[in-house]
Amino acid sequence: MNFRTPGHFPPLILDDILGAQKMLSGVARMTAMEGSRHLTELVGAPVHLKCENLQRTGSFKLRGAYVRIAGLSPVERAAGVVAASAGNHAQGVALASALLGVRSTVFMPVGAPLPKVAATRQYGAQVRLHGHVVDDTLAAAQEYAHETGAVFIHPFDHPDIIAGQGTVGLEILEQCPEVRTVVVGIGGGGLAAGIAVAVKAIRPDVRIVGVQAAGAACYPPSLAAGHPVSVGPLHTMADGIKVGRPGDVPFELVRELVDEVRTVSEDELSSALLLCLERAKLVVEPAGASPVAALLSDPKSFRGPVVALLSGGNVDPLLMQRILTHGMVAAGRYLSLRLRLSDRPGALATLLGVLSVVDANVLDIGHVRTDPRLGLTEVEVELQLETKGPEHCEEVSAALRDAGYLVMS
Repeated sequence: MNFRTPGHFPPLILDDILGAQKMLSGVARMTAMEGSRHLTELVGAPVHLKCENLQRTGSFKLRGAYVRIAGLSPVERAAGVVAASAGNHAQGVALASALLGVRSTVFMPVGAPLPKVAATRQYGAQVRLHGHVVDDTLAAAQEYAHETGAVFIHPFDHPDIIAGQGTVGLEILEQCPEVRTVVVGIGGGGLAAGIAVAVKAIRPDVRIVGVQAAGAACYPPSLAAGHPVSVGPLHTMADGIKVGRPGDVPFELVRELVDEVRTVSEDELSSALLLCLERAKLVVEPAGASPVAALLSDPKSFRGPVVALLSGGNVDPLLMQRILTHGMVAAGRYLSLRLRLSDRPGALATLLGVLSVVDANVLDIGHVRTDPRLGLTEVEVELQLETKGPEHCEEVSAALRDAGYLVMS
């Protein structure tokens, strides 16, 4: 089955992806497929997690990078390769280059997480920090390619990259032959396009659902316009899918083969990441958790069995800490309250006794005595509580009101 690709590139076909799969034998792992009981109960049909977060370098990006670089001529290899990335593509290019004996230079934003910068260097690439946004970094890498003759390795806009990413789709069909829906995050579109080509060629009845962060959703307006359009500014924690314009090559394939593109909020992304960590015991980055976020946002709209692709697990520890806190807030696991007490000995102990009865854990507490709105004998208390979910939050608030406290959230 042939699918159109624009420009001077030949059509991308299933044989390209099968060839990429042979090329990647012994290089990329066939990552695990794990069942999720919690998501299965929500969806009402089996849900499986395809764990590309456990791939070498921590994401699917190695697949496309290796296929692209392996396809270079001896002259091109001798010139070296250059890439631009905030993390996953950088590491994929660095490792693929090292495995193939090709010199690599990777441009990364100045603010790129230090663990990602260190990992890219450890895989053998020369790292250059340039710019504060990926667009600036991308321009610098392309200028370097023009000046030096190094081959620019685009993160998603090339048939070889798409063919490599499409090998994930072949594995999904092998590991879950009864699959009826595949849910995949979309940035520039290389991964979704490759999976769609592979899956639709073999199982045209399978529904492909793409997921974008609402704050970086370039595909919905592009699909409406019939051609790639740029959007911005971009606001999302999911840097792996934080792309302002679809790639020309993947856009045509996504438009033709992906059945639907949905968006998810930042709260839904953080809740999904928290669920992966708590329920599946898997460390997943926000972009990688986007398919789970889509399942959580509207679970009954998916026909099962469902495979949700966890595309990567490279997340900076400091960002992970903030995301987990945000996810717990979104999941109703934290409760912030203000209330007024009589400023007398034992009043705080009485309040804490009420909280103890309803099993609310106090994380932080503060006193305000100098607000002019307070009476002479009043004190305002600010509480940060750890709770067990939205229902427990309501139980805590009700217990405080029943005890006679004026609760101000």
